[in-house]
Amino acid sequence: MVYRIVRKFLKTLKIKKKEDNIDIHSSVRLSDSTVLDVKFGGKITIAKGTEILNGVLIMTYGGNISVGENCSINPYSILYGHGGLTIGDNVLIAGHTIIIPANHIFLDDKTPINSQGLDKKGIIIENDVWIGAGCRILDGVTIGTGAIIAAGAVVNKNVEEYTVVGGVPAKLIKRRK
Repeated sequence: MVYRIVRKFLKTLKIKKKEDNIDIHSSVRLSDSTVLDVKFGGKITIAKGTEILNGVLIMTYGGNISVGENCSINPYSILYGHGGLTIGDNVLIAGHTIIIPANHIFLDDKTPINSQGLDKKGIIIENDVWIGAGCRILDGVTIGTGAIIAAGAVVNKNVEEYTVVGGVPAKLIKRRK
């Protein structure tokens, strides 16, 4: 089932009907074009003080998505849930970011890729992380507390706490501590 939030831009969410698979704190601010999609199962949980701006898609695809307190998810970002997505507190996600906790399996060259299933490890983004515009966060990674991901980076490996990474694929630029 797809839930489209329709109301005035960035007003406090008023939930008229409680859904078992969507748990959003009453202080969360959603734009009128946010889409919450749980049609393949899973659950979406969004904690207090978080804001989600224009055109953001949050789609479980059978996995769970948890967004912590005081986060900001900026326009036209896509958060998938396949293998599970956990976002800590005070995380900033810039516009046009895609976070996808799944990869297609492609081991058999005689079988179409879309028939081979998915590998789903999940993604963890710890507290106080800043993800720059247009980043891609791929399956199986953990982004440590206080990390910064430079705009346009493709993260396919774990990111240490309090580091700055960037590039394709993302590499260490510097340590914050």
